[in-house]
Amino acid sequence: MHTLEFAKDVFQTSFLELIYQAHLVHINHHIPNEIQASTLLSVQTGGCSEDCAYCAQSIKNKKKISKQIITDLALIIESAKKAKSMGSSRFCMGTSGRTPNPQIFKIVCDAIKAVKELGLETCVTMGTLIESQVINLSECGLDYYNHNVDTSPEYYNKVITTRTIDERIQTINLLQKYDIKICSGGILGMGETNDDRIKMLLLLANLNEPPASVSINKLVKIPGTRLKNVPDIDPFDFVRCIALARILMPNSVIRISAGRESMSDELQALCFFAGASSIFIGEKLLTTTNSQTPRDLELMQRLNLNLKKSCTE
Repeated sequence: MHTLEFAKDVFQTSFLELIYQAHLVHINHHIPNEIQASTLLSVQTGGCSEDCAYCAQSIKNKKKISKQIITDLALIIESAKKAKSMGSSRFCMGTSGRTPNPQIFKIVCDAIKAVKELGLETCVTMGTLIESQVINLSECGLDYYNHNVDTSPEYYNKVITTRTIDERIQTINLLQKYDIKICSGGILGMGETNDDRIKMLLLLANLNEPPASVSINKLVKIPGTRLKNVPDIDPFDFVRCIALARILMPNSVIRISAGRESMSDELQALCFFAGASSIFIGEKLLTTTNSQTPRDLELMQRLNLNLKKSCTE
């Protein structure tokens, strides 16, 4: 178990020393110069009853988007094939809402089996689960479940009031009970302090088992949401969070997720040096735009980074 004092000391280390130490941890636990790419498809979009201050899908935010559902399994499989052709080794499916809609849950379960036959890893995010649903996902062969804690326990109710962070942890524990790997992280730049960021990463590191994949998002400020005018996170603080995550969770894969579209190539390169080795590729992340694939592939080439191959390559 890591202590808050230790995590703060690491975070406050001089910047160049911090990212150097994080880089050493990374190359000792992961394949150097390899980037894992995932693609995310929103199977159910909009109409969510939660009040997450950052999300356009919430019916409680002023920004309204129409509810859309993909019920055609063939369309999902076509999206997975396209993702694989772009270089993704993992295909992720997301549904809006506090809990899964039973009809959509069945579609996603069928999709998991079909996507795995393509040689891709599978990941889904569908909110809070009950044990029978976790068992079904396990029987389908699901590899990863994404369930972010979003921020520190202390700052959580300033962002979300319709669920608690303890509920998030309970679902994570339930998934780990059935050996489904966890992808969990948070969003930086929602008005929280560096202490909040440290506490969020410490929470993840001190779970019964740290997440196999840690997703670090930079807030995308969406018009109509309550966080549309918050100040941007300092880029160096963002990199410090990547480095701290790498040191606290040496075996986890650190992913730069939402917000890469607004990051310079130089900032992304610093993140990769500090321990990030995973990205999303594709046009969208649920409702927000993502960095364009040609730009990503060009950056990988310029940095001499290689995309991780899919299971069948």
